[in-house]
Amino acid sequence: MEKSDVVIVGAGHGGAQCALALRQNGFTGTITVIGREPEHPYERPPLSKEYFAREKTFDRLYIRPPTFWAEKEVTFRLSTEVTKVDAEAKELTLSNGTTFGYGKLVWATGGDPRRLSCSGAELAGVHAVRTREDCDTLMAEVDAGTKNIVVIGGGYIGLEAAAVLSKMGLSVVLLEALPRVLARAAGEELSEFYQKEHRDHGVDLRTGVAVECLEGDGHRVTGVKLVDGEVIPAEAVIVGIGIVPAVGPLILAGASGANGVDVDEFCRTSLPDVYAIGDCAAFACDYAGGTVMRVESVQNANDMATCVAKAICGEEKPYKAFPWFWSNQYDLKLQTAGINMGFDQTVTRGDVEGRSFSVVYLKQGKVVALDCVNMVKDYVQGRKLVEAGATPDVGRLADAGVPLKELV
Repeated sequence: MEKSDVVIVGAGHGGAQCALALRQNGFTGTITVIGREPEHPYERPPLSKEYFAREKTFDRLYIRPPTFWAEKEVTFRLSTEVTKVDAEAKELTLSNGTTFGYGKLVWATGGDPRRLSCSGAELAGVHAVRTREDCDTLMAEVDAGTKNIVVIGGGYIGLEAAAVLSKMGLSVVLLEALPRVLARAAGEELSEFYQKEHRDHGVDLRTGVAVECLEGDGHRVTGVKLVDGEVIPAEAVIVGIGIVPAVGPLILAGASGANGVDVDEFCRTSLPDVYAIGDCAAFACDYAGGTVMRVESVQNANDMATCVAKAICGEEKPYKAFPWFWSNQYDLKLQTAGINMGFDQTVTRGDVEGRSFSVVYLKQGKVVALDCVNMVKDYVQGRKLVEAGATPDVGRLADAGVPLKELV
């Protein structure tokens, strides 16, 4: 049986950063990364943005060139899944039926796209936007003449895909079941702004609509049927309704977790010598009042990976990284600092009509998060407000002429 001192399951941002950080922190043992996809680690966010828009070729998405990993003596087992974890024996069962031993295990699998539960969900032409293969398949269909596309889901993935597709001159209908887009991620001010932007760019954006089923010709999707009976023609459908944490083998092995796998302040699971990081790991987040939650972001995956690498190298420190996010749509750069969970007040500063503004989220007078649209200075300075738990004067906060650094 093959064995490695550290086995990292998942070759995304978190897995790559953990392997890199182990070497940077002096780890000299063997490292094996097991990845489901055939590619070495690559950046995921550009898939729904620059890569799909053909602004970046795939080789520019690599987190490090494939040759780099060999130089660092990091071994990869690609096109391979872990189907079972034996925590007592410290053994993994792989998709090819072989077993693989570990000293320390880092679970960095992220999540699988949440699928529609209605009939027609398995038809050809129904896509997620999670992997290179997802995007390549959809891009090939567009190249072959697909023009009418329905996007289901008004979160960031759906909005980013709609923006790219509409810029390509395609007919795009975006469907969101909730009353507004970004309902779970942002306040009404930001939702209304992005709804207007997409409609101004030609997207047929509809909120408060529910999908009954997908219709097809027996093979390919041909339309999306709504509960009110309307059928929207579709040559392709993109489903962006969130992810399901890919933690099945860990949970079956006895790891605790309801939404993902639970980890402590050092990113340790309840299984011995098993860590979890990134989108699949649920932890008590200091920036959300200690609420146990998963944070789906590159920042979180990378910072958790570094935390685990240092712990394995003997420098155990609690995970306290500051959460931040971003989204590019059209010529709009959205940067988010903090987590707005439980906010009870918002303050908008800047010029919404001029497409350069910030929404500041407060809870009991304290700044907990900011959404900054084309406002880089607010984002940089606003982070310090969140970190400091600042309670600024609301009037001055609303005045875009007052730099946020003066309110810390």
